[in-house]
Amino acid sequence: MGDIGRSRRVRDEKARTANEEEYEIEEFRDGAISSRASRFNLIANELGLAAARARKNLSRQSLFGGIKDGIPIHPDNRWYRAWTKFILIWALYSSFFTPLEFGFFRGLPENLFILDIAGQVAFLLDIILRFFLAYRDPQTYRMVYKPTSIAIRYLKSSFIIDLLGCMPWDMIYKACGRKEEVRYLLWIRLCRVHKATDFFRKMEKDIRINYLFTRIIKLIFVELYCTHTAACIFYYLATTLPPEKEGYTWIGSLQLGQYSYSNFREIDLWKRYTTSLYFAIVTMTTVGYGDIHAVNLREMIFVMIYVSFDMVLGAYLIGNMTALIVKGSKTEKFRDKMADVIKYMNRNRLDKDIRNQIKGHLLLQYESRYTEASVLQDIPISIRAKIFQSLYMPYIENVPLFKDCSSEFINQIVIRLHEEFFLPGEVIMEQGNVVDQLYFVCLGVLEEIVIGEDGSEETVTLLEPNSSFGEISILCNIPQPYTVRVCELCRLLRLDKQSFSNILEIYFYDGRKVLNNILEGKESNLRVKQLESDISFHIGRQEAELALRVNCAAYNGDLYQLKSLIRAGADPNKTDYDRRSPLHLAASKGYEDITSFLIRHPVDINIKDKFGNTPLLEAIKNGQDNVAALLVKEGASLNIDDAGSFLCTAVTKGDTDFLKRLLSNGVDPNSRDYDHRTPLHVAASEGLYLMAKLLVEAGASVFTKDRWGNTPLDEGRMCGNRNLIKLLEDAKSAQLSEFPYRSKEITDKIHPKKCTVFPCHPWDAKEQRRPGIVLRIPHMVEALVATAAEQLRFVGASCVLSEDGGKILDVDLINDGQKLYLISETQ
Repeated sequence: MGDIGRSRRVRDEKARTANEEEYEIEEFRDGAISSRASRFNLIANELGLAAARARKNLSRQSLFGGIKDGIPIHPDNRWYRAWTKFILIWALYSSFFTPLEFGFFRGLPENLFILDIAGQVAFLLDIILRFFLAYRDPQTYRMVYKPTSIAIRYLKSSFIIDLLGCMPWDMIYKACGRKEEVRYLLWIRLCRVHKATDFFRKMEKDIRINYLFTRIIKLIFVELYCTHTAACIFYYLATTLPPEKEGYTWIGSLQLGQYSYSNFREIDLWKRYTTSLYFAIVTMTTVGYGDIHAVNLREMIFVMIYVSFDMVLGAYLIGNMTALIVKGSKTEKFRDKMADVIKYMNRNRLDKDIRNQIKGHLLLQYESRYTEASVLQDIPISIRAKIFQSLYMPYIENVPLFKDCSSEFINQIVIRLHEEFFLPGEVIMEQGNVVDQLYFVCLGVLEEIVIGEDGSEETVTLLEPNSSFGEISILCNIPQPYTVRVCELCRLLRLDKQSFSNILEIYFYDGRKVLNNILEGKESNLRVKQLESDISFHIGRQEAELALRVNCAAYNGDLYQLKSLIRAGADPNKTDYDRRSPLHLAASKGYEDITSFLIRHPVDINIKDKFGNTPLLEAIKNGQDNVAALLVKEGASLNIDDAGSFLCTAVTKGDTDFLKRLLSNGVDPNSRDYDHRTPLHVAASEGLYLMAKLLVEAGASVFTKDRWGNTPLDEGRMCGNRNLIKLLEDAKSAQLSEFPYRSKEITDKIHPKKCTVFPCHPWDAKEQRRPGIVLRIPHMVEALVATAAEQLRFVGASCVLSEDGGKILDVDLINDGQKLYLISETQ
């Protein structure tokens, strides 16, 4: 039990030590090498993710050895951090002693003079070090190690003031004959107070130190510094008058109880300073007991200025104390969030690499908070859209993914973007995961990595500005093919999948371009061949879905949606799985407005579906006479394949209205089926009197024979319908009275047969075929060949073939409406 207790104590002590280490927020680490070949060294230095030896080398780097070797000094160098603490002490001393020297001394005594010279030497060394100190670029957050850039940046910033502050002004004052104007240059040294403000700023971010304590100490420092400076100025104003006028100053005329300050120059220095500080404090608090007050005009003017400044200072102090009570500052919110995150990481025992990445990312988001959406949440959407367009449009326009896309589509992408920063080493997407975000690179470099089954990594490509990643997984609905990792600090623009999908639903024409751009841009990089097939499959599926959407709009009579779809780039000639076009559906439903709209576009008015139906035939089938008339007016034709069989089927069904519409739209009533039977044969054999009457009135011949030599009259007699027989006999008499010779030639003159002749071989490929011509069948094959050759301008024609490639030798073998092919001997 004792061993168990000791092991528990050791484990608890380690956990407590780890927890204490977590409450330290360090600045981002940067390596001295930023080339692509050493990018992982940069990541190691940036986030502390490298081996222990690399980190020790960074901390053990000699401060002055680095200068000697010409190597820039990293801000996290252990020796430089010690130097900053040393120079901070001198900065505090200089900031407080400079007003004291200006007000109370006319030439320093020897002991203070040596101390002053030592301080100026320390600040001169600090100036030299600043020429070798690497810095972080405020725009890209990258560490800059180039010596010329470091030097130019320092020369442009505070070098002149720092150099003037190091001048031995006390020696210059004495050498110039103690001219008072020279002493005013001492105030240049007050610029060193910014080192103290930087120190407090870092303390505020360090969650190991109580935030309330840090802020109170900072406010006390501000108050003491202001009152100390004012006290020195109060005393200086009294000493600028000659000794004989000492009584005309605030301190020379002062008498506290039985003590008089009439000869204040001879009083102890500490007592003079304490009295001046008392005067400054009671004036700052606007208490003004009356025991000390301004006497001459200069003192009155300064008191008025000082009291006015005190009102602002008091408001600043009270406002900060109020913010501490109500917890309203951004820094405190950041500290609270960081504390919660660290508790979460400790509770779940996350490893050190993940901890460093989380802390670094939170600190980066805090420092780049000007990009947060909360800054723009109160701005109208229209103005926000203009802001996003001015900021992000130059990046998105140059992304290869959106090549040749419309400006409206790109504009919709831009106004939905979110800006994010990522540190080196962060993995944004992992191979095999589901992705719901699309990223665009503005600044920085990332890499796409393929991770093998054995854990090995292979870099596929580098993603530089104007690149994108995540689009393959989002558009093709497949797992992420690559791991995407940050190499250099990146500024990325993020678009969520739902927003992207909503945009593509409207701008689907641009969506097809995006998919084609992916296929073209990734062709050389797709190591897995399946990705190419996935993209091609997705393109086909999108086109099929788009055709269905257009057809649904036409089927439902939604003209507004149909117009918007076509205006956005949908093809009105695109067919669905049954090869039905929007015109087929609009005609079948009788939507005249949609039919007129589609006709005005370049649509194929005689397009056939999978079952051989044209839009006109669909309108006729469904009784849409107005739409049928509109289509006929625009030049539509039925183009029924095997019209004889089609009419015979219609007669068999007994649909007189349908048959009437077919005949009124130009279908030949003498069309024959495969048995050479006409619709009148079927009507007579079935005893369909009304059908037969419609056919006779439409010009159907009663003399036509089928393959067995039977005429419609013969079929009617076998049926035994007397009314039908009488109808056919009357038709026979009428046709004989018009043509007295009942011969085949006369019958053909009544209803001459037609055929379609094409100037090609029946077995030629479709792309090699040419349009044909419809001719009446003459009595001789030679006449048919000659007429067809003349009309088609076919030189060397010798014969005609059937669709099966058989040579036609007798016109009696040609059926009405048959397709023939005119060829030459060489063919």
